[in-house]
Formats: sequence, C-alpha cells, structure tokens
Amino acid sequence: MTLQTEFEFTLPRGYVDREGNLHKNGTMRLSTAMDEIAPLRDLRVKSNQAYLAIILLSRVITRLGSLPEVHTGIVESLFSADFAYLQEFYRQINENGTTMVSTICPECNEKIEVDLSQPGE
Repeated sequence: MTLQTEFEFTLPRGYVDREGNLHKNGTMRLSTAMDEIAPLRDLRVKSNQAYLAIILLSRVITRLGSLPEVHTGIVESLFSADFAYLQEFYRQINENGTTMVSTICPECNEKIEVDLSQPGE
C-alpha cells in the first residue's frame, strides 16, 4: 500500500486571473513540518497571525488550473468561499489522509460518505 500525498480538488467558485480565465481544479499535497514552521518566521505573520493560512496554502497547493505557480498573491485573491474551502480541505487531508468525510444525510438521516474534493456533488 502506498501513501497518497497529493489530492485533487475543485474550488466552489474558482480563481479568476488577470486575463479573466477561471481556474477551479487543482492539487494539494500533504504538508510537512517545515510547511507549518516556516511561515512563523515571516514578518507578515508576525504582524498579522491570520496571514499564516495564506502562506501555508501557497506552500502546499501544487497546481491551480493552468497557472504556472501558486503564490501568496493568488491565495490572497481567492474568493472567501474558496479560501474557506481550501482551509477545510487542508485540515481534512492532513488530519485524516483522505478527502472523504462521514456525515448524516439531511433527507434520510442515514450515515453517508461525502468527498470534499468535489464541492456541491
């Protein structure tokens, strides 16, 4: 059995680049200890602790649409819904190693598995 270290995702809204192109599909890798430690040295984090999530996501998102790289400027420009989605996606894959979440169906009250990589499905 091999360890899955990269996970595909689809943003609920998507990132719109300067040319007006929409980027919704991407890949996020599992974080390392350094991914979580390095941002603590950043002056932006020292002056605003909330910036930690922006730096952290920019380190672990390995692909977003056809963009050549994902940097803090891109993460800063995400719609709030997409930023919140990526934070939850990060927590899910790093804590549980999967994009699957157990929940209760609101219609039938049965326990179901939901794939976080496909919002709205």
